Amino acid sequence: MAEDYILNEHNKEEFPPAHTAEHLLNQMMVRMFGCERSFNAHIERKKSKMSFRLDHKPSRQEEKDIQREMERLIDEDLPVTFEYVTQDELPEGISLDRLPDAVSDTIRLVRIGDYDVCPCIGKHVRSTSQIGRFEMLGTNWDEHEHVFRVRFKVLSS
Repeated sequence: MAEDYILNEHNKEEFPPAHTAEHLLNQMMVRMFGCERSFNAHIERKKSKMSFRLDHKPSRQEEKDIQREMERLIDEDLPVTFEYVTQDELPEGISLDRLPDAVSDTIRLVRIGDYDVCPCIGKHVRSTSQIGRFEMLGTNWDEHEHVFRVRFKVLSS
């Protein structure tokens, strides 16, 4: 029944497989590089891109590791679940910094197995195997800004 509540205005119509892959890639980059979640993301059905601030340019091997780890997480078929909490009940480590100022007191958390949890009101698949195949299309490195951009697409089955 909680799915019927509109907690906050939402102006996007996500492609659930790509949007769920965004969550995985965010957490994977945090774990692999010790960075923050993406500061700039454009997630679309045909092609998506996410930008991260890193302390170094990833090596070719690290880029291969990103692809390999995303494939592993998708194959692991992690469940995607939702939980509703008030802002006072947020688990440790969950930040509301990126939410609008006028966000409701009740927050929807999206969990991907025990791998990731973050506030989100978007659409997601039910489990990671429904994402399909993750394909890294390329990367860019901005040495001056220390920004690493990942371009990818998901090919759902």
